Parts: sequence; C-alpha cells; structure tokens
Amino acid sequence: MGPMTAEGAGWVLIVGPNWVGDMVIAQGLFKTLKLRQPETIIDVVAPRWSIPLLERMPEVNQAIDLNVQHGELALRRRYRLARRLRKQGYDWSIVLPRSFKSALVPWFARVPRRSGYLGESRYGLLNEIHALDQARTSLLVQHYAALAYPPDQLQVPEDIPSPRLNVDEARRQELIERLGLSLDRPIIIFAPGAQYGSAKQWPGEYFAQLARRLKEKGFRIWVMGSGQDVEICRDITRVAGDDATLNLCKQTSLQEAIDLMSLADAVVTNDSGLMHIAAALERPMVAIFGSSTPDYTPPLGAKQHTRIMHLDLDCSPCFKRQCPLGHLNCLRQIGVDNVFEAVRALV
Repeated sequence: MGPMTAEGAGWVLIVGPNWVGDMVIAQGLFKTLKLRQPETIIDVVAPRWSIPLLERMPEVNQAIDLNVQHGELALRRRYRLARRLRKQGYDWSIVLPRSFKSALVPWFARVPRRSGYLGESRYGLLNEIHALDQARTSLLVQHYAALAYPPDQLQVPEDIPSPRLNVDEARRQELIERLGLSLDRPIIIFAPGAQYGSAKQWPGEYFAQLARRLKEKGFRIWVMGSGQDVEICRDITRVAGDDATLNLCKQTSLQEAIDLMSLADAVVTNDSGLMHIAAALERPMVAIFGSSTPDYTPPLGAKQHTRIMHLDLDCSPCFKRQCPLGHLNCLRQIGVDNVFEAVRALV
C-alpha cells in the first residue's frame, strides 16, 4: 500500500489511537472524510502493531510507524519522524488520542491545520480545538467522526459508516491449510481476552461450559487471543475437551486473525479489540460487557446480528481494570444459559 500523490486533494495526517478496538472505530472517521471529499488522501501515524490492521482499511493511503511504545514520550524519535513528515506537505492533521505527547508530531511537522479535542491542555499544539460534548455525541465513533467537520459547526454526525475490514481470501486459504483447520461444522469463535483488564472478562469457566454445550449441538469452537490471553485460552480448551475445541491463541498474526474470524458463523466475545474486528467483518456475535458500557463503544455492526449482554448494575460501568468490589457481579451474573440461547438465536 504505497503512498499516493496529493495533487489536487487535501492530504490529511491522522494520529491514530493506541487500542485495537479504538483503531477499528476510527475507521468511521476515515469513511466520513472520504464521503465529504472523496479525493482526500489519508495517512495514519500509528503504533507498529496497528499497521496490519490499517492495511485492511481501503480508505487509508499509508500507515506510518510511530515507533514509540504506549505511554512513552520518546521526544527525539517523535521529532525525527515529524521532520521526515514535514517534507510531505500535509494540509491538515487530526489527533485522536487526547494526550499531550500525541499532538507533538503534527506540531513538529508544521502541519498548518491541527485538529483535536483539548485533552491535556494542548493549546498551541492544536490550533483547531473541538469541544467535547458528551450529551450530544455519547459514542466514541461520534467523537471521532465529529472531527471531520469544523468545530464551529458543532456537527453531530449521523449515519456514520460502520467499519469494514478487507479479507484476503488467498491468505486465508493458506492459513486453513497450514493450521489444518476443519470446516466440516459451523464455527463459533471465542475471544475470551480483554487487554484492558480482568473486569472486562467473562469468567473462563463460563466459556468452557458454553463450549461443551455448543459442541453437543454440533459446533466447532475456535478460541482466539493475544499473547496475554494464553492462560485463559488454554484453560478453556482443557476444560472443554480437545475434540472440536481448538486453541488458536498466539498462533496467528493480527491480519491472520482477521482472515480466520471472517469464517465464523458466530463470535462470543468480551468488549475487546477482537469484538470490534468481528463487527467490522459483519460476523454475528454475542458481545459481553462488564466494567465498560455499550453506550460508549458498542460493536458497530448490523444490530439484527448482534446480541449485547450487559446487566447495567448499580456499580457499573466503573471502567476499572479490576473489579473494585471484588465480586465481578457484572459478569458473573451473566449466565451460560443466557449466552448459549443468544448464540443459538443467531446461528
């Protein structure tokens, strides 16, 4: 995916977010920019892990490696990148994270128009500051898409296009053969992890019980996750039994996970990056929310193919990484029976 010429079109440099789910949600902004001005060229400065994800978004001309760890200032590296980008002559920059350091690259690069929310008092670094109105734009996708409009318009975007990721069918077939995957039964994919913390994870034993029940109904279960999900994925497949339950955790790259997830007849997932990927692939899903809320970052797919499990207890959403009360009732009280019936209704 090489860079295009900017001749005759606005060239926009977007500083992308640091989480998988947020990066998927940001595609709503990319699509909105293209709808408003189809000739717009969009480059995205992003963490290295997200480049394979951005390569599956047709609106993105070029993904640029920020080469900075999450939370790291790395002032010299940001400056060196900005000096290189300065030569490109960007017309406009949109900064999605709200941290001070995330606004440095466009400022160092001397992009003339630099938009975003105030965040950590970014006066000067940004010269087009938008007001964050939670009452008018309650969803994160709305917060992002609103940045496609001038701040004085106070635009509340409507009908924001949902994220849609491309699938590489040839690479998918190679992956099926390499992993020896069987497609002789309907596939249910479990995404039991949540990078943010345990307060967003439906208990592993519940996933294992659900796997046993679905296997009895003739489904195959694939369990997927990142390196930090190894233990919970291993426990689920061990308790559920190896027959018809396959642990794919840490066996695929992010792009390979996208291609494999496109094969799912349904996905059972926590509020996680894989949830948003499944939605962007238009997979039927059961999405389980604990410490977070679907009122802010719901899966942006077809609602008729999505079942959201969320109890809305008095103590939630708390947005904590671990349950501050120690009981995790917001997740433990979502029963296996309820999720099983939700899956059966989708497939």
